[in-house]
Amino acid sequence: MTVNNLPPLVTVFGGSGFVGRHVVRTLLRHGYRVRVAVRRPDLAGFLQTTAYIGQISLIQANLRYRKSIEHAVQGASHVINCVGILFESGRNTYDAVQDFGARAVAEAARAAGARLTHISAIGADVDSASSYARSKGRAEAAILSVMPDAVILRPSVIFGPEDSFFNKFADMARTFPALPLIGGGKTRLQPVYVEDVAAVVGRSVDGTLPPGQIYELGGSEIMTLRDCMETVLRVTNRERPLVSLPFGIASMIGSIASLVPLIQPPITADQVELLKRDNVVSDAAIKEGRTLPGLGITPTLPASVLASYLVRYRPQGQFTNSGKAA
Repeated sequence: MTVNNLPPLVTVFGGSGFVGRHVVRTLLRHGYRVRVAVRRPDLAGFLQTTAYIGQISLIQANLRYRKSIEHAVQGASHVINCVGILFESGRNTYDAVQDFGARAVAEAARAAGARLTHISAIGADVDSASSYARSKGRAEAAILSVMPDAVILRPSVIFGPEDSFFNKFADMARTFPALPLIGGGKTRLQPVYVEDVAAVVGRSVDGTLPPGQIYELGGSEIMTLRDCMETVLRVTNRERPLVSLPFGIASMIGSIASLVPLIQPPITADQVELLKRDNVVSDAAIKEGRTLPGLGITPTLPASVLASYLVRYRPQGQFTNSGKAA
């Protein structure tokens, strides 16, 4: 549907973040007008270079404040919430951003007559021992109570050029003499490529996904945490011992690190709690076709992408001899 011969307008909350920027670019390729709603529009100007003149606009919004949310969705036909935090900082708590904020977005979208796509996470559960997962679970429940026809996407660990997963391990391998295997590195993950997630978001806006469903997005292979670290070492041509770190000790380290002001902790006690459970697509989602293959999308192999952005962590960057490790 167009308005005054203009393409439909889509509001993307968190559009300048890791996942959000890929979602925005996908929507632009699909021909939509995109309104990027972020806390700091002055830092999102780089998105302008990916659009035609007038196709993209930036607006200030903060999920802690309803008025800014309501203003950001005015005139939109579809709303996408990409906002999420991996750790709490100041007023940006899980409850404020991932629970209250998600509900407020759903209520604003309903009032504006817009459809909604919400990016959650595998493991979202109101009964989880993890505060992060509980807030994600409460958000899903709130959204579906407000908008039963919303599309909810639950990705596993997302990888891509700006990720905080493989990049973090690669940076640690460059800096530290050893890498920690929390809980022995046995946790199973299903890393999914950010462009594959964005492609599903694009389909939800196009209206080709059945509404009112929760889709679980996992990658092409299930990897343990040890597998992920070994892959990073192989791609970056580095040799580092992998040292098993019990959950209890890792949790204590995370608790202490979280108390240090003005720095982003390498891990938090809540993230350790998340690692106690596998992060893979459920059997039910596979059976019901609520996965990437079920949607006809072949997941991208990590091996086909990782070298393209982890090359900078090699001892001599792109000039490193692939036969030698540091």
